[in-house]
Amino acid sequence: MRRTGATTSPITKTIRVATDVGGTFTDLLVLEHDGSTGEAAVRSAKTDTTSPHYEEGVFDVMAKAGIVANAVDFLAHGTTVVINALTERTGVKVGLITTQGFRDTLEIARGNRPDFFNLHYHKPEPFVPRRLRRELPGRIDYHGNEMRALDLTALPGIVDDFRAAGVEAVAICFIHSYANPAHEQAALAALGQLWPGVAAISSHEITREWREYERTSTAVLSAYVQPLAERYLQRLDAGLDERGFAGGLYIMRSNCGVDSVDTVSRVPITMVESGPASGVWGAAELGRLIGEPNVLALDIGGTTAKCSLIEDAHVRIKTDYWIGRDRTRAGYPVMVPVVDLVEIGNGGGSIAWVDDFGKLRVGPRSAGAVPGPAAYGRGGTEATTTDANLWLGRINRDYFCGGALQADMDAVRKAIEAVGARLGADADEAARGIVRIANSNMVNALKLVSVNRGFDPRDFTLIAFGGGGAMHAVALAQELGVARVVVPADASVFSAWGMMMSDLRRDDVVTLLVDLDAGNAAAIEAAFAETEGRARKRFADEGIDPSAIRLMRFGRFRYQNQEHTTEVPLEAGRVTADRVAAIEAAFHETYEREYTYRLDAPVEMVGLHVVARVEIGKLTMTRRQATGRTLEEARKGRRRVDYALEGRHEAAIYDGERLEPGMAFAGPAIVEDPGSTIVVHPGNRVEVDDFGNIRIHTRV
Repeated sequence: MRRTGATTSPITKTIRVATDVGGTFTDLLVLEHDGSTGEAAVRSAKTDTTSPHYEEGVFDVMAKAGIVANAVDFLAHGTTVVINALTERTGVKVGLITTQGFRDTLEIARGNRPDFFNLHYHKPEPFVPRRLRRELPGRIDYHGNEMRALDLTALPGIVDDFRAAGVEAVAICFIHSYANPAHEQAALAALGQLWPGVAAISSHEITREWREYERTSTAVLSAYVQPLAERYLQRLDAGLDERGFAGGLYIMRSNCGVDSVDTVSRVPITMVESGPASGVWGAAELGRLIGEPNVLALDIGGTTAKCSLIEDAHVRIKTDYWIGRDRTRAGYPVMVPVVDLVEIGNGGGSIAWVDDFGKLRVGPRSAGAVPGPAAYGRGGTEATTTDANLWLGRINRDYFCGGALQADMDAVRKAIEAVGARLGADADEAARGIVRIANSNMVNALKLVSVNRGFDPRDFTLIAFGGGGAMHAVALAQELGVARVVVPADASVFSAWGMMMSDLRRDDVVTLLVDLDAGNAAAIEAAFAETEGRARKRFADEGIDPSAIRLMRFGRFRYQNQEHTTEVPLEAGRVTADRVAAIEAAFHETYEREYTYRLDAPVEMVGLHVVARVEIGKLTMTRRQATGRTLEEARKGRRRVDYALEGRHEAAIYDGERLEPGMAFAGPAIVEDPGSTIVVHPGNRVEVDDFGNIRIHTRV
């Protein structure tokens, strides 16, 4: 596969492309930058996602945008291939090799089930059946000392059994390998000799954190998707080669950074939330650019809505991510660095339905791209959020999907009337109900990342993107008391924009259990230095200039005898005895903000988190030049719009592509462009900033 490294050499003219494969659409953003004049041209495109051959959608959207692959210098790519394989269980058959006595770790799992009072509750079914979970003698203690030598005598028989059972990938996870990976390394090497070419991964290659069940689950899930992800990336790489692409190919990871194809192919579980991560990172970068460091990021696509909180331009990364977890299912842990977000099944294609108690619900089931909402005219018969917005006049039926589709309003009417019939309401009231329920679901998600964590949403600016973000943003902001909403230029493909703003990034999280006191400062500093040394060596092995590497430190702390931790950023510089008191004070402050109290108790350090970043020539935003066009020239007309809560109003309709920096107007209004619709409520004040972003002031 193509190996990619960072470059800092000046290039006169560059063409940079980012593609984002979502559950419904595949988005593309292209930047053509002339280094000699400083002029930059940005354009975007969107096509249907082509599951299961997602790479075809990438080639389709490149063709639609008129992209010639051999002229592209940089391509960043995000995809849902991993999360889809996990949620739909379309990965490969996996065998697990673990320490003697720990065969049933996956079965035992955790006891903190969400549906506590359900007498018929069942634990999630393991991804590896018991007959494919095998043991080897040998033991490492939690200090990393060998208590019993590893015995590989049984390994040839295990390999024979796995082959006979049709196993395609092997996961290896030994007890306490986070402290000493020697046994895992030996088993992995022996497996490679006995079974050359088999997809195999050991837990220490993914994470160096403790918690046996979580590490085992992560290793198994990574092995489960590894052959599938590797084949997908190979097809993408080969297809680009056939089209003459010779630039740098980077894959978006869940930690808000990009990495090389080779690195991601080795540990594909790290791109489990690559698309949402790029959107959140884009929101953080845009916030820095426009002077809004405290941001609530809201991404509403065709299938889901994702939200995250960004404080002081800092994106929170966590390693306690779960897939398939909801109020009735425990889900499966994935212990890799993932952007801290909440994701719910509420997007433009989310289906409205009435439950057995006569209550209206929206989502999580989605109409997807095929058949899609009823308005698509592709056979969809169930009402979706998009259909409700069309019916209420919030979306222009004569400019549906930017004019690419003719909205099937007869199908929309039938679908919404069917919902209304079950509610005993007419189509108008049913459509309003769908929008209100969808908004309520999204407000709850935004509260989970703000109010529930000790943050007041009124102190933040809402940045809304995705195809449906601007449709609902103002209503959500007004409900939460948020004063400012920003809809980025090219909002419908903003996640792809975020990829262009991303650095080459790797996160190392290592368990280190020590008391936070001055006497342990040297041990803490030594652990940070060792972890940073490993990070530098990996980059050096790829030919990256050491001077280009930027390192950040975070510590994970808890009060003594507590179970879980709070992460605190550490200031640059060595950890010395003199700095320990300041670090402890920062922990107390962070803990109190999130949990509303602090304890007079000793503090423990449980782990360290090192972020290694290398800039790879990310996108530089340029201010847009006004042509002198008047606001009247951007106005398309007026139409009756139902705002669901504020009633029906005559709204001014604006062409988003004709709005220029400095223009300002008041709601009620609708701003339309080919990829999204901005709903401006009565009483809102709107202005276009120097970068083409739409800023909406909800308090006038």
